[in-house]
Amino acid sequence: MPYKAALVGNPNSGKTSLFNDLTGSNQYVGNWPGVTVEKKSGFTAGKEFEVVDLPGIYSLSPYTMEEIVTRDFIIDQHPDVLVNIVDGTNIERNLYLTLQVLELSIPTVVAVNMIDQVRGGGGDIDCDRLSAQLGVPVIPISAKTGYHVDKVMKTAKKLAGTNWRAEDVVRYDSASRQMLHEIVSILADYCDDSDRLLFYAGKLVEQDENILRRLKLPEEAIQAVDRIVALFLSKAEYGDRETVMADIRYRYIEKLVAGSVKKPENSGALSTTDKIDKVLTNRFLAIPIFFLIIFLMFGITFGPVGTFLQDCVDYLFNDILAPAVSRLLLIANAPDWTHSLLVDAVIGGVGGILTFVPQITLLFMFLSFLEDSGYMARAAFIMDKIMRKFGLSGKSFIPMLMGFGCTTPAVMAARSLENEKDRNLTIMLTPFMSCGARMPIYALFAGVFFEDNREIVVFSMYILGMAVAVLSGILLSKTVFRGVFSPFVLELPQYHMPSFRAIMLRTWEKSKGFIIKAGTIIFAMSVVVWFFQNFDASFQMVSNSGDSMLGQLGKWIAGLFAPLGFGTWQAAVSILTGLVAKESVVSTMNVLYADGGSISAALSQVFTPLSAYAFMAFTLLYMPCISAFATIRREMNSMKWALATALYQTGVAYLVSLLIFQVGSFVTGML
Repeated sequence: MPYKAALVGNPNSGKTSLFNDLTGSNQYVGNWPGVTVEKKSGFTAGKEFEVVDLPGIYSLSPYTMEEIVTRDFIIDQHPDVLVNIVDGTNIERNLYLTLQVLELSIPTVVAVNMIDQVRGGGGDIDCDRLSAQLGVPVIPISAKTGYHVDKVMKTAKKLAGTNWRAEDVVRYDSASRQMLHEIVSILADYCDDSDRLLFYAGKLVEQDENILRRLKLPEEAIQAVDRIVALFLSKAEYGDRETVMADIRYRYIEKLVAGSVKKPENSGALSTTDKIDKVLTNRFLAIPIFFLIIFLMFGITFGPVGTFLQDCVDYLFNDILAPAVSRLLLIANAPDWTHSLLVDAVIGGVGGILTFVPQITLLFMFLSFLEDSGYMARAAFIMDKIMRKFGLSGKSFIPMLMGFGCTTPAVMAARSLENEKDRNLTIMLTPFMSCGARMPIYALFAGVFFEDNREIVVFSMYILGMAVAVLSGILLSKTVFRGVFSPFVLELPQYHMPSFRAIMLRTWEKSKGFIIKAGTIIFAMSVVVWFFQNFDASFQMVSNSGDSMLGQLGKWIAGLFAPLGFGTWQAAVSILTGLVAKESVVSTMNVLYADGGSISAALSQVFTPLSAYAFMAFTLLYMPCISAFATIRREMNSMKWALATALYQTGVAYLVSLLIFQVGSFVTGML
């Protein structure tokens, strides 16, 4: 059996980089049981350790779902060893979590990350002295370069399963130790979990409701603890009961740092991060630079580089694979329906989606680079003031940024907002951000109708989504979600050059999800669409797809989209299948429109540039896929709210597309 090692640390401490370095491709992602917080696990080479990447947190207080998940895992799942990753460039704040972790009496290795940056700036950390003071191994590492990472796991292997106790090593001031010791003595009579009495004692001082429920102490024990804390506060120069443990820990941290940390000689001078921020977060330059970066990203993704890679994959499917399969079927005297199913539905539908994998991969790679470098946090900071002017919370921008990747985890991320009004409003607006699944739609239509300006047209879709989100935020914040927004607090991490390996692993993880979806959901959807396109209600094969079950359904609803410029039954059906997965819009069109020929030529016969743009706008704004809808219902804890959100988004999509086509037709008619 492999040892179970849990990685715990602050956000932006390099925890995920270390996890990727340790597990490589031997990792898998899911959700923690009962909650939507992401769960990452994996095995080291040789499977000596199962490594669990716990959510990034600042403390073990029960203020966020991430903190609760981390604390419950450590207490209930009994990992063999903890690896606490500490950001060496901000060690004082990071050690606060370290002290709480040590109180849990689990074998722990403290890994001081970014030691190369600390030493490069002229500072240093005496990890041996820090280790002697804390009573656990403290190892300087660089997750980016791999420095001493192997030493961390060798040390973890030695510690795994040992009976190390926090009471023997963690030392606060004498008065604080006396108070905690007295509370531990009370808990010893009621609690079987003797290894964590010091941790529970600190939580009782903080009046942690979750721990009180877990311990189920009798009233007389609670009153005895209250008397001890009250007596301590009356004699000490600490804060109130809610902050007293924080005061105790930070005073202890000051002593630790004073003897173990050497600050850079030029610590008063501007750091490299500060110098970069003077430009990238400048009050006048920040927003233009932000949009320039995004535009350049789309220019490369949808410009010559992305188009060339897409054409290579398209050549593989349409010029090599499809003709080869056709010849094999012809040699085998296969019936016509077999040829239609394999070539038109499977290769045409799935292959039509897979041609966009290079562009999807490029987009994810750029987003991963911006996130790992520290710029994404600046993007949220930059947009905060603007969003507040439009009635939105600054914190909302973080999940909305995530929405550029996938709506489902972006909606989950909204639970980081403490205020329920902020959270629900953010959930309603996040689907307007253009997720990666919509990109094949833009790439297809922009390539057919706007070949010379495809990157500008695609960029305009992302801008349109943000603009609609802002306008919707103004409307909803002044009507449905009136009230005061919570303050925006965000840590801006140090800039650093991301690890190439970490970026590639993250890009692969996201791209793999897209490929798997193409091989499962899109494959199934293509076959289903092909079947209903080729058979009528009596299950007889038809020669005219307009007479099929799908054709009849499409004709019934096509009239609804006629005012938007795309009133064909094929377009209507494509929009319906997009409710399962947005990528299905393209695969459905490949099956319905191409019919063995060129999808570009077929679309040119039924769409104009104006109606194509209106169609792109509708697919951008209408309700998200079923997966995202289910997540919205779960996060808002209401089917009523989820349906209202879907109806609102679809209504907005219809109105915007209607305005684009009708106003555009009027203007072009006047010219």
